[in-house]
Amino acid sequence: MSFRGGHMRGPNEDSNYLERHNDDLVNGLSSKVAALKRVTIAIGDDVREQNRLLSDMDNDFDSSKGLLQSTMRRLGIVSKAGGKNMLCYLILFALFVFFVIYCLAR
Repeated sequence: MSFRGGHMRGPNEDSNYLERHNDDLVNGLSSKVAALKRVTIAIGDDVREQNRLLSDMDNDFDSSKGLLQSTMRRLGIVSKAGGKNMLCYLILFALFVFFVIYCLAR
């Protein structure tokens, strides 16, 4: 017989106490594992969403790059064909557009 807490217990009582204590620890551990699983699933969902957004952004940048390249190619053709007057008109038009956008944004 062992002595704990001021009274004597038998071997069956000790094993029952240890079983209950062990069950309590197992229950605590399983709840922590379940919480960790929920967090891991949430992180996985977030990563998938961010990858989708990055892929969409990559596609948008690719289309913008193509549009900008074709615009620059056309601008080069216009500047070669029109000479210096066409380039001045183009710069004035760009300044006018920026001024209008500035006035609308205020």
